[in-house]
Amino acid sequence: MANFRSGLIMKFLHTMLRVADLDKSIEFYTKVLGMQVLERTDNTEYRYTLVFVGFEAGGTTIELTHNWDTNSYDKGSAFGHIALGVDDIYAACNKIKTLGGNVTREPGPVKGGSTHIAFITDPDGYQIELIQLS
Repeated sequence: MANFRSGLIMKFLHTMLRVADLDKSIEFYTKVLGMQVLERTDNTEYRYTLVFVGFEAGGTTIELTHNWDTNSYDKGSAFGHIALGVDDIYAACNKIKTLGGNVTREPGPVKGGSTHIAFITDPDGYQIELIQLS
């Protein structure tokens, strides 16, 4: 947690993504990326479901928001990507491909640098950057 200028404590909690097919998204984040479903809320009155996925309870999560009556979203051009650190980017990309994931940029050094990165996309087309940790 970090101290805000006024002395308030702040902690990064989650990033929210709107998803068209909740089951497909849950399968991707749990089976392909190895996250866990940490919380699920179904709101019948307002017709939406929230599913929080992550690697550990209490850590930063992704909130998958499924509005029951919406089949697609215009993502616009402002959102960039989510980044995940991995200990072996080459093995991670091979496993992701084996599990049906879509690697859109093969692992290798970032342009003008030495850090190895790769990009994958989730079922809704959101980009996820993988970054070699060591």
